[in-house]
Amino acid sequence: MKASTFQTLIVGSLCLAVSGLSGGLYNQYQRVIELENANTQHLEILQTLQRDSSTLKDAQEKLQYALKDLKQMVDSGEQQGNTLDPMLDQWAQEIKELRDRLADRATATDMNALRARLEHVEQQLLDLKPQPTLQPPTPSPTKPKKTARPKPAPLPPPFSVLSVESRGGERFLAVVPPDSRSLNDIRLLHNGEQLGTWQLKVLEPNAAIFAVTAHPDQTVQIP
Repeated sequence: MKASTFQTLIVGSLCLAVSGLSGGLYNQYQRVIELENANTQHLEILQTLQRDSSTLKDAQEKLQYALKDLKQMVDSGEQQGNTLDPMLDQWAQEIKELRDRLADRATATDMNALRARLEHVEQQLLDLKPQPTLQPPTPSPTKPKKTARPKPAPLPPPFSVLSVESRGGERFLAVVPPDSRSLNDIRLLHNGEQLGTWQLKVLEPNAAIFAVTAHPDQTVQIP
């Protein structure tokens, strides 16, 4: 074989080898770029989740302080304390369970659902804050009147009144059974709706009037 032919074969082989290496290096370079882009996206998602988690923790701390303040206010009234303390304990337990779930799997969907539930609970707590009682006006001396027939004692309602809720421009009365320990038991009553033998007739700004079977109409104050 001539030397020139042998050199041509060597040069051709080297060119093929260089071409193959160049193609492999280019593919590896493209793969590295794709991995870097995917890593950047994952880092951005992780940073977003960390920010949302920090915001959610701040909201939980504020809610815990609100729960503590509300429980102190409730303790000052025995009747309200007997009604609200079990509900507050149940809500605190539900918040703890939600926080534990968040620690186990902190996805964007879970945090949105948790944030919505916390906002709902916080709104309920704000609605439950007792309003300041007004001192009754001092009665002016009047002439003695004829003894009026005593009115029948009001009936205790088979539920506890929480607040008035607005839905689509309509006002609803939020009530819950006295022995309830879950937010799922809260029911919204509209005018004309009935709970047991009690039917809501009129929803006033500070009171609700019910028609009760075999009894006069009953007025229930709204806290």
